[in-house]
Amino acid sequence: MSNIQFTAPKFPVVAKSLHSELKRRVNAYMEQHDIKSTGNYKLFSKAVILLSLFVVTYIHLVFFTPPTFYAIIECVFFGGLIAAIGFNVMHDGSHGSFSKYAWLNKLASSSISVLGASRFMWGMKHVTIHHTYTNIDGVDDDIEVGVFMRMAPTQKHYLLHRFQHIYFWVLYCLLYIFWLFFTDYQKYFSRKIGSVSLKKMTFLDHLEFWTVKLYHAAVFILVPVYLVGWVSWLVGFLVTTCFAGFVLSIVFQLAHTVVDAEFPTAIQPDNVMPDEFAAHQIQTTANFATKSKIVSWLVGGLNFQIEHHLFPKISHVHYPAIAEIVKKTCADFKLKYNEYPTVARAIKAHIQYLKIMSKPNFA
Repeated sequence: MSNIQFTAPKFPVVAKSLHSELKRRVNAYMEQHDIKSTGNYKLFSKAVILLSLFVVTYIHLVFFTPPTFYAIIECVFFGGLIAAIGFNVMHDGSHGSFSKYAWLNKLASSSISVLGASRFMWGMKHVTIHHTYTNIDGVDDDIEVGVFMRMAPTQKHYLLHRFQHIYFWVLYCLLYIFWLFFTDYQKYFSRKIGSVSLKKMTFLDHLEFWTVKLYHAAVFILVPVYLVGWVSWLVGFLVTTCFAGFVLSIVFQLAHTVVDAEFPTAIQPDNVMPDEFAAHQIQTTANFATKSKIVSWLVGGLNFQIEHHLFPKISHVHYPAIAEIVKKTCADFKLKYNEYPTVARAIKAHIQYLKIMSKPNFA
């Protein structure tokens, strides 16, 4: 299997390009209202708040550990901060939309290192692969959970999958731990993300990878174990990482693995997708709770996933403003715009989809 040369599918070029029209309308709006595509004071202040709370919470938990009950609550809060930094700071930075300055985008994207994960692997997995080949089985690593879950109609069904809509809660809690201690290393040593080969890592890329892993082991394992003891550390670490893992997982899954999202396959033998790039992104993606300012603030605009997949280099702070433009353009092109009014409705749609995939006769 490893000797088979993988060829990524291509997107067709069409005369009346939806992508071109979307960019024309959104760019016109941004210019008319003199809006810069990158982050503004709202994003920068949010980044300062989240990162400051992260440092303060860590210091308080490790060096001034409160009683058990309050420590557990604080660990849940700490896990939420980890997810929020990933959504709001790292994510925009990795797409180059945090700031107009390249060094500040790199600094923002490097906040993933503070959380113990590899910036290089995330860039390849998310920015390069997922954003290009969204919901394409065999390419998009985000819908590949191995034998544990069936996330696409073309994936093999196992007996275990009959119950995936029940046990997914537990698996999602383990995502962050699995990411830190397994998948980063798997990608590093196999030199592949799924079927896609990694681009060549430079010496600095290798150095950064191992420096981050050593830092994380020291700061999040060795120091806490020494100061609070093995058992207290283990409980706190599991509470923190499980909550962070669940939040990270559910937010990304609500965007792509729901009943209204599609999982297109390439038309053979030309290996060409049935729709152009922009149409593909809209058909494979869904928004949720876009009217909630609280949800939008916490998840870094990732509830506007359609806008994000169409305009990843526009900061999430501008998504509410351009969403109506995207929605109107979809209507003009007679393309369905997938959206759920609340988080609860989106979760219900996700569970419904998992139930559909749990049936062996569905393909």
